[in-house]
Formats: sequence, structure tokens, C-alpha cells
Amino acid sequence: MSPTPSKGVVKPRALSRYLSQRPSRGSDGRGRAGAAGTFGQPLDRICKEIEEDRATLEQVIDRLGFSQSRVKPAGAWVAEKLGRLKLNGRLRGYSPLSRVLELEGLLIGITGKMALWETLADLGDVERLEIDFAQMSARAAEQRSAVDDLHRLAAAALATDD
Repeated sequence: MSPTPSKGVVKPRALSRYLSQRPSRGSDGRGRAGAAGTFGQPLDRICKEIEEDRATLEQVIDRLGFSQSRVKPAGAWVAEKLGRLKLNGRLRGYSPLSRVLELEGLLIGITGKMALWETLADLGDVERLEIDFAQMSARAAEQRSAVDDLHRLAAAALATDD
């Protein structure tokens, strides 16, 4: 049985620091993971939902009266672009390995977001925000499941890549 945190008064400074560590802008996976064919439609839907989730997080930060970093989004964008420079076995173009690695990155981001929503749901003092964090966490779980399915397909393609 996992421990359940006690609900209580949230310390604004600690919560502000926690939320400031969440990327408010950066990669949503759009244009990544070879969004074509089998991958295109599900990734388009997931990317749209990620944008909506990001807007919800921005609402949380604003409603709590916290400021949002202007530097971190730029850093996230640069990190995403640098991540694309990895060796994928091809001098030019996209490879099945690129798709697998990018889907893994998306899985990590979605899992972190799910933990964020669960953490906020467990905090008693954020109920006034009128956001259903349990529903947000459930949506993230659905996103993670869909991306995991795509990852399995992409990984299977590695066996046939020359």
C-alpha cells in the first residue's frame, strides 16, 4: 500500500518552486516521432491535448499568483532542437531509431505530467482552483498508453531497418 500524503495548507514558496520546474513551453511532440502514416493521427490528437494541458498548467500558475519563467521555455526549445542532432545511423533524414527515441521522450514527458496532476490532486489547498486534477491525470494516463502503443510499433520497425 502506498502512502497517502495528508492534505493541508500548501506552502506557496515550495509549490511555486515545484511548478516553476515544469516546462510551460517547449516540446509538445508536434513534428516529432515521424508524425506520418500510422503515427500521424494519434500524435496529432495527443499533441493537441498536450497544448491544452499546458494551458491548464499556466492557469494553475496564474490563479495561484505565481510568475512563469520567460527563460525556461527558450531553453526547452533549444534542448529539443539539440536533441535532434543525435546520431541515428543516417547522415540525413529520419530513421526508425529517431522515431523510437522521440516517442520515448514523449513518454517521459507525459509520465512527468501525470505525476504533476496527481501531486496537485493530493494537495488540499488547491481545490479552490476548480480544476479536476484526477481527470487531468486520467487523460495523461490515456496519452501515455497511446504513445506506448505507438512506441511498440516503432520499436518493431527497428528489426527491419537496414
